[in-house]
Amino acid sequence: MQSKTKVGVIGVGHLGKHHVQHFSNITDVDLQGIYDINPEVSERISREHKTRSYSSLFELIERVDAVSIVTPTKDHKTIAKKCIEEGKHVFIEKPITQTVEEADELIELAKNKNIIIQVGHIERLNPALIPLKNYDINPKFVEVQRLAPYMIRGSDIPVVLDLMIHDIDIVLSLIPSPITQIESTGVSIMTQSVDIANARISFENGAIANLTSSRVAKDRVRKLKIFQQDLYITVDFLIGLTEIYKAMDGNQGQPGAIMTAPLKANGQNRQIIYEKPSIPKTDALKMELENFVKAVKGEEDPIVDGLSGRNALKIAIEIQNKILEDLNI
Repeated sequence: MQSKTKVGVIGVGHLGKHHVQHFSNITDVDLQGIYDINPEVSERISREHKTRSYSSLFELIERVDAVSIVTPTKDHKTIAKKCIEEGKHVFIEKPITQTVEEADELIELAKNKNIIIQVGHIERLNPALIPLKNYDINPKFVEVQRLAPYMIRGSDIPVVLDLMIHDIDIVLSLIPSPITQIESTGVSIMTQSVDIANARISFENGAIANLTSSRVAKDRVRKLKIFQQDLYITVDFLIGLTEIYKAMDGNQGQPGAIMTAPLKANGQNRQIIYEKPSIPKTDALKMELENFVKAVKGEEDPIVDGLSGRNALKIAIEIQNKILEDLNI
């Protein structure tokens, strides 16, 4: 019988406490304990989940096989580097680091130590995206909106690195082609940082992605639209709705289609097929952490590895810098 993976959670604030909860319930995980710079918070969370609160980060690192790093981004590189040097696999919440250079250093170190780096781009596991695995996705145009009301938490970093980076990662996974051009603009409204941003990314294969992120919207919006030859897909991440529109030759019915509509194009009989695939009821964070544990055991590849996290960060920083240049900040 394979032994359980010994895991520790570093940082148990707003998001970290959920890591603790899930690791407590994953059957092949032995949650060794937690660490937080706030000892009162650490003690409280440890009592709630019947695990140990460590007063020393280094003592926790010594006792585990892998860690989940859920700290402010400025601390990611220092903590992850120490863990990797000690031979511990690391799950790092997004963004992977503050700079591309820091990410490159961690990736190279992990490669030399044969260590797994996984990055917490949780939207890759949004249940509404899962049905797309059943379709041949080759976008010509992608449009993404991620809008949210203003909240103090997270407002210390630009909206590009807070919200848009999720969609950058999704777009890069949908369009596996080199980027040829990035155009971006943004404004500051509520903070001294960029609160609304728009980016247009052009790819070598001719595809284009348009991304808009805002943290000063009235309502929350998280939508993805994919346009390609004979296929149009809309995804609403918030309500868990995926809709597929396909154009096909002939008049034959399509299994799973909710509705079909005939049309004639260029003298040929074609039909529009509408499908609304069922969305699995899953917990994206739980799936993400289970994948990390299986990656540590060598049973699966990380859904978002260190290089993917680094590439999303690189594009996010380039978008942010172009906005700052435009604003003369």
